[in-house]
Amino acid sequence: MGPWLERNGLYRALYSLLDGLLPAPLGWLAYALTGFIIMLLLVNGVLLGAALLVYMERRLLGRFQSRLGPNRVGPFGLLQPFADILKLLLKEDVVPRGADVLLFTAAPVAMAAPLFLLTAVIPFGQNAYLADLNIGVLYILAVTALSTLAIFLGGWATGNKYALFGAMRAVAQLISYEVPLVLSLVGIVLLAGSMSLVEVVEAQRLPFLLLQPLGFFVFFAATSAELNRTPFDLLEAESEIVAGYHVEYTGMRFGLFQLAEFGGVVVSSAVMATLFLRGWENPFVPQGWPQVLPSHLWFGLKTIFFIFLFIWVRATWPRLRIDQVMGFAWKVLLPLALLNLLLTGVEVWLWPRPTTAQLWGMVVVNWAVALACLVAFSALMERWGRRPTASVVPVRLPAEVR
Repeated sequence: MGPWLERNGLYRALYSLLDGLLPAPLGWLAYALTGFIIMLLLVNGVLLGAALLVYMERRLLGRFQSRLGPNRVGPFGLLQPFADILKLLLKEDVVPRGADVLLFTAAPVAMAAPLFLLTAVIPFGQNAYLADLNIGVLYILAVTALSTLAIFLGGWATGNKYALFGAMRAVAQLISYEVPLVLSLVGIVLLAGSMSLVEVVEAQRLPFLLLQPLGFFVFFAATSAELNRTPFDLLEAESEIVAGYHVEYTGMRFGLFQLAEFGGVVVSSAVMATLFLRGWENPFVPQGWPQVLPSHLWFGLKTIFFIFLFIWVRATWPRLRIDQVMGFAWKVLLPLALLNLLLTGVEVWLWPRPTTAQLWGMVVVNWAVALACLVAFSALMERWGRRPTASVVPVRLPAEVR
């Protein structure tokens, strides 16, 4: 094993086990099998997490809306997600006559691929990860950009002009929200001094959720838009352009698009737990203190917390209009991201190696600025907001028409 794998406790344990079972000439096979086993665990973890998220979201939305949710298939409805998967597998696979079959098939695969690529750099426990890249944050931004291409490819390949219109609008929305999303992470890189996700976790003497409230708000809102979550779910809204870019997809091709949406919530929650809430560490005690719970359990609990936050927002906020969605990206999130970047840069310049007292001073300043900005932007949006019926002029019909 190389020196960078020596820090990976999970890889080291599996490699030692397999290397002891295999003869000496097959040491290379132990190396390959260990990586394959970890990848298999991560891929199946994402798939199982997406299935459990479907059940969790339906049950919680039912509670929010004073109804039961799924409760028929299996005990407490636990088998409902697997029944849905079976239904998608048995559905007829229809390909439109004018579609490009190769691109039509590649689009859903390209949509789901970033989920599994992202898991490679997420540390899901202490010394437990597939790879510790020194450009982990940049890797996340690059991989998530693939979904934009996949959406446009899905709309283009169908040969349906309405699907193409939906894809074009989806691309406009995704590109608009990628700009503030990228800027919101620059503050974290400045504070951590590294783009490695492992080093970002180790640099959090205080959770970056306290030090970067504006950055977290921008990142969470932009991620919701990228994942087509309420209130930004215009990419496939049935009340809009005939369900959007995947209107012609059926069966498991459609299932892969849904996997990308629900699995994206799980993976994005894991990323937020890593970047903003100290990853695998106990968020309530200083670094170096006893963890009380295993590191993998802390990471799982934080991921579930952010998943619940996504569901809570979906149950609370109504869908926005397309002009409101685009205006929110450029008029609210982008200025907030730039302000957060400027404020963080000044603080890092003043305190390049901050003490604990200085960190708490940064917390007070950043939260005061964040609350003031949110109040000010809310007032401005209310003042500048246009009603969709403001330009409608009533027309009196002639008597003979009436």
